[in-house]
Amino acid sequence: MEDLDITEVAKRSGVPASTLRFYEEKGLIASIGRRGLRRLFEPGVLERLALIALARAAGFSLEEIALMFAPDGRPRIDRKMLAAKADELDKTLRELTAMRDGLRHAAACSAPSHMECPTFRRLLRDAASGAMGARSKKAPRPPRIRNGR
Repeated sequence: MEDLDITEVAKRSGVPASTLRFYEEKGLIASIGRRGLRRLFEPGVLERLALIALARAAGFSLEEIALMFAPDGRPRIDRKMLAAKADELDKTLRELTAMRDGLRHAAACSAPSHMECPTFRRLLRDAASGAMGARSKKAPRPPRIRNGR
C-alpha cells in the first residue's frame, strides 16, 4: 500500500485533518514527508489512529496514550495502566447505576413531592457530599502580572 496524504487519512480514519495535525504536534503520529503542501503518512497510521480512538473512548488522556507507544512507534501498552482504567470505569459504572436507579425511583415515587421522597433526599445528600463522583474543577489561575502591572 502506498503512502497516504492527510486528506486520505482523514477520510479513511474519520479523524479531521485539524486533529491529525494536533496529534502530530503532540507526537502521537508522525508524517513522513509532503506531497505538495499536504502531509504524507505511512498506511500504518490508520491502525495507530484506531488505537488512539479506542484509548480516548476508554477515557485515557493524550498524555497516557503517548505512553502506549515505544520510541520506535510500536504499541507498548502497560497492562497495569489498562487494569487501573478498568477499575476506574467499574467505579464510574457503579456510580451511574446508582444515579439511574435513584432517578427512576424519584420519577415513579408516590411521595407528594421529591423533597419528601427518602430516596431523592439520599441522592441530594450524596450529591452535596461529593459521593456522586462529581469531579472538582481546578481553581482558575490568577492572571499573570507582566512588566510590573
